Amino acid sequence: MTNSTKKWYASWFDTPFYHILYKDRDYAEAETFMTNLTNYLNLPEQAKVLDLACGKGRHSIFLNTLGYNVIGADLSENSIAFAKQFENETLHFDVHNMCKPYGETFDAVFNLFTSFGYFENEIDNLSTIKAIKANLNESGFGVIDFMNSNYVIDNLVKKNTKTVDGIDFLQERRVENGYIVKDISFTFEDEDYHFQERVKAFTLNDFEKLFEKAGVYLLDVFGDYKLNKFDAKNSERLIMIFK
Repeated sequence: MTNSTKKWYASWFDTPFYHILYKDRDYAEAETFMTNLTNYLNLPEQAKVLDLACGKGRHSIFLNTLGYNVIGADLSENSIAFAKQFENETLHFDVHNMCKPYGETFDAVFNLFTSFGYFENEIDNLSTIKAIKANLNESGFGVIDFMNSNYVIDNLVKKNTKTVDGIDFLQERRVENGYIVKDISFTFEDEDYHFQERVKAFTLNDFEKLFEKAGVYLLDVFGDYKLNKFDAKNSERLIMIFK
């Protein structure tokens, strides 16, 4: 059995295997980033925050513990169903397509952990930034936390196997037509699976062009979760603050 789809993110993110493969993500690092970021933005007490493409809600849940009113939104119905167990009066989760405005305004809209650049249709990237702008109140900030494509390409591991929970995930990576592509193959209960991740290799210059088209203004750029200065060659992350 081979699983694939044109809109890869709509199927891969909704499988349990995605969460198994990436179960070792660093929660402490994510919490440090959220603390540093919210301190830098100087968000008001009980600020309204939209966590766009929230997955299972790890950033949303921590942001809520900092005292913010948080909505986590994601296209994956399974991820949102899981996250809803953590809901309270000031934390809610909703299935939502980030290409479209949410319908409310916020003090901050966060798009974290390279949750951008998936789309087959180029216009959807611009639509997402326009939607973030529409979701911001007059004093609100937008944040996109993306990979530093230059660094990723320079350090690309072409092939490796990662074993998690007894499943051997073969991961093969390449750069193809302006995308960083990862093919993921594995066998589970005598069935063969294949999924593919495709992320547009956006650079800072590419984002600046999108921001100009969307009518948003880039305020600051950081290169890691400690908010150190961005270096196009050596930084692991590309973190952009805009409004």
